[in-house]
Amino acid sequence: MTINWGILSTGTIAKAFANGVIQSQSGKLVAVGSRTQASADSFAKEFNIDSAHSSYEGLLADSKVDAVYIATPHPIHAEWAIKAAEAGKHILCEKPLTINHAEAMVVAEAARENSVFLMEAFMYRCQPQTKKLVELIASKTIGDVKLIQASFGFRASFSPDGRLFSNKLAGGGILDVGCYPVSMARLIAGAVEGKPFLDPTSVQGMGELIEETGVDAYAVASLKFPNGILAQVSTGVLLRQKNDVVIYGTQGQIKVPNPWFCGGREGGESSIFVYKDGEDAPEEIAVKADQWLYENEADAVASALEGNQTSSRFMSPEDTLGNMKALDEWRYSFRFFYASERNKDCIPTVDRRPLKKKSNPPMKYSSINGLELPVSRLVFGCDNQKTLPHAAAMLDDYYSRGGNTFDTAYIYGGGTPERLLGIWLKERQLRDETNIIVKGGHTPYCRPESIEIQLEESLDRLQIECADIYMMHRDNLDIPVEEFIDALNEHYNAGRIKVFGGSNWSTERIDAANAYAKSKGLQGFGVVSNNFSLARMVNPVWGGCIAASDPQQKKWFEKTQTPLLAWSSQARGFFTDRSGKNKTEDPELVNSWYSDENFERKERAIALAKEKGVTPINIALAFVLHQKFPTFALFGPRQISETVTSMPGLNVELSEEEVAWLDLDESKSLAAV
Repeated sequence: MTINWGILSTGTIAKAFANGVIQSQSGKLVAVGSRTQASADSFAKEFNIDSAHSSYEGLLADSKVDAVYIATPHPIHAEWAIKAAEAGKHILCEKPLTINHAEAMVVAEAARENSVFLMEAFMYRCQPQTKKLVELIASKTIGDVKLIQASFGFRASFSPDGRLFSNKLAGGGILDVGCYPVSMARLIAGAVEGKPFLDPTSVQGMGELIEETGVDAYAVASLKFPNGILAQVSTGVLLRQKNDVVIYGTQGQIKVPNPWFCGGREGGESSIFVYKDGEDAPEEIAVKADQWLYENEADAVASALEGNQTSSRFMSPEDTLGNMKALDEWRYSFRFFYASERNKDCIPTVDRRPLKKKSNPPMKYSSINGLELPVSRLVFGCDNQKTLPHAAAMLDDYYSRGGNTFDTAYIYGGGTPERLLGIWLKERQLRDETNIIVKGGHTPYCRPESIEIQLEESLDRLQIECADIYMMHRDNLDIPVEEFIDALNEHYNAGRIKVFGGSNWSTERIDAANAYAKSKGLQGFGVVSNNFSLARMVNPVWGGCIAASDPQQKKWFEKTQTPLLAWSSQARGFFTDRSGKNKTEDPELVNSWYSDENFERKERAIALAKEKGVTPINIALAFVLHQKFPTFALFGPRQISETVTSMPGLNVELSEEEVAWLDLDESKSLAAV
């Protein structure tokens, strides 16, 4: 299979890859794109390319191009990878794929949505030497691997405006070459388990920042993997290092003197040294690379495309996302942020275009009395966002799919998620298009006076004047409901809240509160946010939690028609492969959701999902949304893929009999399932 390549940018690495394509049997250079016609013409002449475009857009519009190699500086990798995906071009993007995990999520989703191939260009991953190393690890040549040491660093001439040292250009060692040892450590840790990679459970890093530009001169990190393997990695752009890999096992060591360029740019021989305990001399394993370094990379893309694959076994998008996350954690360990990541500024959209909704977005809506806007049936939980890039990427994606309702709380993340949502709302100018849920009064600050203090601070963090819905996050049985109703009505009358209710309040206390409100002509509870899901909560996830899944609670909601904002609507991953009777790694999942009845519900969800062509979590979400009272499902995705996989549940139609059957109501069982 011949791949017609377009080269996007004309720098040094673009020339290295172009030479590799020329050597390959699978690739042909057909076009190049640059920011100037002169640069494109010069590159085209050097590599005998027919089409030279004076813009990147021109390259992507070239119908002759099957795949593009993106060789620009990495701060604009994401923008052009997304545009390449939208143009239907397969993508090989120079490492790092993006400057952080948030941008990488958006790129990976663009490739998935447009059904194009995506691979981050770690050329060493495609080499025979790396393949041999993985084989040695998998066969336990040195016993059980315990420790990995890997380095990649060099000393460059300092230039504050140069690519390696500029903060604006995302300079420093970690992204430029530190990504190599991290990716190698993850590769080896995965090989031990027979997997293509393994993500660390902990990354602790430190580094020395260049005072003039604020990027890392040199840095180190320690990684811990779930199988007990530890890794020490180091990098630098102002410190020459050994640039090798050493793997320590219970029966010896493996040393790879040239792990990154293997046999050399034009192929050749390289060696791996195996030191067995008790043996005087190492075994030298020679590995011959018949192909050029970047030739192998181009052929790897062609091989995947020939098999109609959108990812490569050498470096899948999932692998890249794990690597980017580890690099983020390394940088953030010693507060190394790029200017675009700082919370005082709102970063632009990843594709550098105005944010807009997708055509025919999948979101569904319903109404809540007291609110002008319709409310998304799937409500975005703002409880895990720690950085502005991550928050902006997640919120942009949710909004683009039609989402307009956001759930926050005073207690979440020390206020960080509220602040990040506030920045996003202001900079995207979306306050008038959104519903904001604010929660406060969590134990031990569940008192009328605390409501005022916390509400004021939450509104300040969010940079808004009014909460569309205000929830008391907990109840305090020592305080009469009358005091809470009086306090909440003060804020309602002052225009600081439009609708209020309680999260984790019993129906008995809500009835009492509403009876008092009615008797005094006051506003009562208009919404409730308790746990509700197909899997019934066995033990509270947190102290003071209340579920609404049992028949008695459901009858109350059916009778009152009170809107329920269901938290943990998909039972925190119970309906994915994270749960299983023999899977006990997540103690919270085990404690709160494991029961024979819930596993039976999961089996029924699996059966119905197969029949309807969706996933079990989609069935679980549809169950919540198909009750006989108004329901809205709260979810807290940590990455865009979790948002994407949740969305199909909005379009699943369940009959009354199917809902009853899922909930183990055998009197209405489905004979068809």
